Amino acid sequence: MASTPGIQAQEKPFWNEIQNFQRLDSIAQPPTHAIVFVGSSSIRMWDTLEAQYKSYPVINRGFGGSDLVQANAYINELVIKYYPRQVVIYSGENDIAAGASGEETYKRFVTFYNNLRQHLPKVPIEYVSIKMSPSRMKYVKEVILANELISKHLKNEKNSHFIEVNAPMLNKQGQPRPELFKEDMLHMKPEGYAIWTKQITPYLKKK
Repeated sequence: MASTPGIQAQEKPFWNEIQNFQRLDSIAQPPTHAIVFVGSSSIRMWDTLEAQYKSYPVINRGFGGSDLVQANAYINELVIKYYPRQVVIYSGENDIAAGASGEETYKRFVTFYNNLRQHLPKVPIEYVSIKMSPSRMKYVKEVILANELISKHLKNEKNSHFIEVNAPMLNKQGQPRPELFKEDMLHMKPEGYAIWTKQITPYLKKK
């Protein structure tokens, strides 16, 4: 028996957001062979992303407060269907906040990465380091471990890079700069995204 949309939404987290992407694609065809940015709310809330990289171009497929498991579950809807020329990932922060260790988060990344590679063997894949958020500093050891393991892994992979964003987001005491974050001390202000833009842009491929 076919499942109803309501049941699907309950069984599959963020299914309504995935359906909304499909609806948007039906209204306005997304650019072909674009750079797909995929991941959690730090991508979703990057409101200026598509406009500032219009000449590349890019597609923003950040969704909810998602994790790497959910990104992998929707890999076809979020990434593969667009035949991207490059993929930029920001995901893993919510995995750790939900209780996953740095090592488990790394393993989840490898699963997602390998699935991407199976479909996109030669497409450049860039991973943005898990940021240190003021409201989540109790997880900082796991964040550092996950970043170290993922960075080390990507050094041995072709057409892949680990993009470090934390260094310019920290103060002299090695703590996240609160002025870069909204009141929740988790999501970024435009000043935070300006740093991301500076760190990420050199890795992006134009047509």
